[in-house]
Amino acid sequence: MESPHSVNSPRRTLSLSRQRRATVSFLDSDDKNSASGDHGPKPSEVYGFVGSITTVVTTVIFLVWAYVPETWLHAIGISYYPSRYWALVVPTYVMVTIALMLAFYIGLNFMSTPSPASINTVYDEFSRDPLSLDFSAEGDEKPIDPISDIGIDRINDAMFNQ
Repeated sequence: MESPHSVNSPRRTLSLSRQRRATVSFLDSDDKNSASGDHGPKPSEVYGFVGSITTVVTTVIFLVWAYVPETWLHAIGISYYPSRYWALVVPTYVMVTIALMLAFYIGLNFMSTPSPASINTVYDEFSRDPLSLDFSAEGDEKPIDPISDIGIDRINDAMFNQ
């Protein structure tokens, strides 16, 4: 006979569109799994929790290793650990590396910027010269000028020749 999705009249089209609109879901991809009956934490929540716990535990172990005297560590049975030299060197190396990366980034930006005397600071491939259109003074209305760059001579006159 007729398929259930065939459209015969505007009313049928409207009722089908209402049914489709009612079933639209705005859930995230993680939420769709929980909507189908799968309950529990999302993977992103688990990774965040495990990452934060790992960070705290690692920081505590580092601080204990760096600041607790060796005799206390030997008393609780910890005898194999890296030299205390690395407790100072690794954070120092990390901070110096970050400072050098910042200096390198700033230097790279200075190198890629044209000098103030360069013509590229005034004109480039996207510059537009203003069109000189003369309109007769027949009416009071004058059309808006097209978009263009303001010439350096007009800027200098406006700033320095008042």
